[in-house]
Amino acid sequence: MTITTVLLPLFAQVLLTFTLMLGMMYFRGSALQRGETRYPDIAMREPKWPQRATQFAYSFGNQFELPVLFYVLTILVIITRHADLAFVALAWIFVTFRILQAGVHVTSNNVQLRGAFYGIGALVLVVMWMIFAVDILFGLS
Repeated sequence: MTITTVLLPLFAQVLLTFTLMLGMMYFRGSALQRGETRYPDIAMREPKWPQRATQFAYSFGNQFELPVLFYVLTILVIITRHADLAFVALAWIFVTFRILQAGVHVTSNNVQLRGAFYGIGALVLVVMWMIFAVDILFGLS
């Protein structure tokens, strides 16, 4: 398995994070320019942003929760040389569900659908960690 193949899903996750950051910046900047939000209203992190800006901000913040475990695992499988086709396939599934979750978060914000996408992604990440832990602890691969 090449390093590029292993890192591509991680790069996609990073791209998602930056895309959400840019969306957040755009909608926050637009709200400030239109006068919809005033600087004193948000100076102490008060949640007085319009809905779209808030959706992007929360989705952006979510990228520093569960995906952190994905980043760590990707680094560990590279260092320990345990990256294989199963890891890459599961990594793409995880990232796909992160993208789907973010897409719902910044559009309809359907909590049930967003939660389902989150749950599937989280379950995939748990499986990835379990496979890695078993491989390391029992000297497999």
